[in-house]
Formats: sequence, C-alpha cells, structure tokens
Amino acid sequence: MQPQVAQFPRIRLVLVERNQLVLSALQHIFAHDDRFELTGHVESGQAFLEMIEINRANFDIAIISSKLADMNAAKLLTELRHREVGIRIVIFSNDIGILKQCLHLGAHGFCYQFDDPAVLLDTLIAVAHGHLCIPHTDMAKIHETPLSTLTPREIELLGVLANGWTNLQIATRMGISENTVKYHLRNLYDKIGVHNRAAAVALFFAGIQR
Repeated sequence: MQPQVAQFPRIRLVLVERNQLVLSALQHIFAHDDRFELTGHVESGQAFLEMIEINRANFDIAIISSKLADMNAAKLLTELRHREVGIRIVIFSNDIGILKQCLHLGAHGFCYQFDDPAVLLDTLIAVAHGHLCIPHTDMAKIHETPLSTLTPREIELLGVLANGWTNLQIATRMGISENTVKYHLRNLYDKIGVHNRAAAVALFFAGIQR
C-alpha cells in the first residue's frame, strides 16, 4: 500500500484590489499554487465590508491594497476595528510610509508590490499560522531610543520577535539552544526596560518609525 500523504487545507484568500493588472497577476499566481484558494475579490472597501457581513467565514486572509476605489487601507482597517471584526489582513502596497499606521490598526502582514511573488506567498503562510510578518526594516532608522543601546545581534533578535518567531525558531536560526534564547531575551528586556515580548515588539515598531 502507498503511504498516505497528509493533506493540509488550502489558505482561503480574498483580494481587495482596484488595479486590474495587479488583480490579474495575483489571480494567476494563486491559480498555480495548491496551497491557496482564491474565494473572491472586490474593488472597494465598502464592498469588502458588505462581503464580511454576509459571510465572514468564507476566507482566512484578506489581501488589501493601500488604495481602493473608495477609501485607503487605513480607513478600511479603522472601519474593521470599529466593527470589532477579527480578520487576518495583509496589506499589499508600494507605500512603506503606511506600514506603522496599518500595523497599529490591526494588519497582520505587509508586502511590497514590487517584491518577488514568493515573498507575498511566504507572508501569507506566516500570517495564516498566526505570525506577524513585515518587510525588512532599515536599522539605521533606529536612533535616540532605548534600541540605540542594542548590539547588532540584539537588534536581529528583536526583529525576529517582531516577525512572530517562536523561541524554537529563533534558536534554530541562531544556532543556539532554547534556554540560551530565553537567557538572551531576559537580558534584552532588561536592557530596553520592558517586561515581556509584546512590550519589546511595541517598542521596536515605535523605534523604527521615529
């Protein structure tokens, strides 16, 4: 008998995008990747709000463009927050300037439109598994904050924390044990004056946007 191969459910996606060229390209990408299923698309924020009122459970992640037919991503995220709609959101945009605002408003991921498609796919998988996923940030923007006292290794550690990595993933990446990771995290928290992972990540985002 042939061994049975575990089948993982596809990640169901909705596109909120007004640009027909971008929409066509994304539809082509998802049609040729068995890990994803595109369940629908709309061009405006209002249409998306109406969609989730009708069937909120029809998708796992919404990919939202920064500029829609009737509003921008920040306004749509604000509406979702006011309605207390818990949806995983990935912002697909060329405008890095909206990164901090979108994360503050509840986005779970951010991907540049000019990145390789594999970056978007990896971002979607990470978000589907409960991680926060953002693009690499220029560490030169970290200045005159508690983060300025950190070593490059500590900055790297804080960066992967912000991306939602577990202690095991960090240990594997850095070639150290989980206990050593915990030791470094305690030292890191003490150094920047916080008490837990969430506070450290919040400080990281505040620091890179100053």
